[in-house]
Amino acid sequence: MNDLNAVLKIGIVNSVKGRKVDVIVDKSKNASHLLHNGDIIKNVSVGGYIKITKGFEELVGKIEGEYISTDKSLDRKEYAHNRDKISRVLNVSLVGYFEKLKFKQGIKELPLIENECYLLTQDEFNRVHHFIKDINGVPDIPIRIGTLASEKGKEISVGVNSLFASHIGVFGNTGSGKSYTLAGLYHKLFEAYQNNSGFKANAKFLIIDFNGEYLNGAEGDNIITDFKNKNLYKLTTREESTKKYPITENEISDVDFWSIFLTATEKTQKPFLKRALSNDFYFSRLNDENDFKYAISVILESLVTKKVDKGDIMQFLNDVANSTKAENIDISDLIDDYQQNLKWHSNQQKYYFEDDEQTLYEDNDDFKEYVITNKLDDSSIQVDEISYLEKIRLRIVFQFYNEIAKFNLNTEHISPLLKRLKNIENLDKVITISSDHSDKFIDIISLADVNTSMKKVLPLLICKQIYDKKKQERNDKKFLNIIIDEAHNILSYSSQRESETWKDYRLETFEEIIKEGRKFGVFLTVASQRPSDISSTIISQLHNYFLHRLINNKDIEAVERTVSYLDQVSFEALSILPTGTCILAGLSAQVPIIIEIDKIEDGYEPYNKTIKPTDYWGN
Repeated sequence: MNDLNAVLKIGIVNSVKGRKVDVIVDKSKNASHLLHNGDIIKNVSVGGYIKITKGFEELVGKIEGEYISTDKSLDRKEYAHNRDKISRVLNVSLVGYFEKLKFKQGIKELPLIENECYLLTQDEFNRVHHFIKDINGVPDIPIRIGTLASEKGKEISVGVNSLFASHIGVFGNTGSGKSYTLAGLYHKLFEAYQNNSGFKANAKFLIIDFNGEYLNGAEGDNIITDFKNKNLYKLTTREESTKKYPITENEISDVDFWSIFLTATEKTQKPFLKRALSNDFYFSRLNDENDFKYAISVILESLVTKKVDKGDIMQFLNDVANSTKAENIDISDLIDDYQQNLKWHSNQQKYYFEDDEQTLYEDNDDFKEYVITNKLDDSSIQVDEISYLEKIRLRIVFQFYNEIAKFNLNTEHISPLLKRLKNIENLDKVITISSDHSDKFIDIISLADVNTSMKKVLPLLICKQIYDKKKQERNDKKFLNIIIDEAHNILSYSSQRESETWKDYRLETFEEIIKEGRKFGVFLTVASQRPSDISSTIISQLHNYFLHRLINNKDIEAVERTVSYLDQVSFEALSILPTGTCILAGLSAQVPIIIEIDKIEDGYEPYNKTIKPTDYWGN
């Protein structure tokens, strides 16, 4: 052995238990650092790496712990000092091996007892932390994300394809730097590619922002990337959003969506919805004022001649009037007229209409013209102002009362569904029906001012639409990344604020994206402070993890249970990581490492700084 290798030799293998190896350290190698070939090398310590030589094979292990072993078999008189009986033993977990000057992750073979163990040289250390892989013989394109926490000068870069063509999880408690890391990763990517025509044409990013951290609403908003690159949607259910998110007619007409949105029962209400959404007789008459009035007259005539209870007749008129904004359908005079003058003759068992001019019975030939047609003609209906969603609401209303008149529908089963149609008003405030999308490469959707029920619905509706569109395109050149911050709001499997059917529907949708999306160029990035709330199926399917400080035991257990890439040292560091520092583990990194994320330039960082009360408590 030459002198240089003698400096690096730290001991020998003492036991092998699968990929777990014990190494006895030479008593002369207990200093904190060693000088080798002009480089200062950190000596063996927990979290460091060693090399085990087995013939011509060089295996690499990570030190996960150490302990003291005392040799009691030797006679005490043989030692000048009691400390000579003590041996330092390292617990090492095998992580990879060197082959042709490259580090490769995995176990090629196991060491033997008394194989020699060495510290890594600076070059070998760099090779372990070189994460840029070859893809089909071509090196991936590196992008710097931070520095190694234990070696301040060591830059950490990952491959663009290895990281961004994958599902990513960013987890950490509030204040740990989770959102900052998310913004920093994509800021670096956009900074590198935003001026490339191929990137603009083939890459699309969608950020679902529950807390308004990536959109400040100001002109020139440069959070994450320059204002010119973004479509900003600051949605609100308090009033009409100034810019609504576009949804296609095909997606908004989906029966499954409406069944879930309106909490329709499987056996009665969902089949009714399917009939309503597939019946174009009334829907086709909602675009012209005269046709609209004709549709109302058809229902009215059926209700009256079929001897339906007057309460249902009045409820029909009220439901029509309440399906849109008051100024769009003004039939208030008609409703008052019917309430006062439409009467039931109990002896003759039929309706009659009695006002100051005349009395007409419903079997009179003039009844329809005078009581229905002429009075509707005096009403005001502004069809051009009625939105597409309001027309869907009217479509369901017309179908309901049509079935009451023609088929004696059991209202007890369906009427609760009509009461829930009011929820469409909130949906109408935040979406518009359109197939036109801007050619900007990133959409940022803020849900900070959206009510709780819409926060459940909108991400599902939007993500399902763009995912279905991507599946239909089957364009290998197109890339889509869906980014969801505070993902526990939509990916929770333990929510008690919704039905099991709704919960299953949204989880199955996102689980399909994460399991099948790669085939269609669709990737999911989720960030959350509560990984224990997120579906374990989703967490286990992620390819790369950025793990910030986690304190809650359930969150730590969720990470330990699902993140197979994490070693014991990294796992135990989760609860004590400083702000801005995280563990990178996954396919883009050959070994789990603790890194400090690079700072983002001023103006591009997320809008989530912690308020300091003392800044405002002065004189």
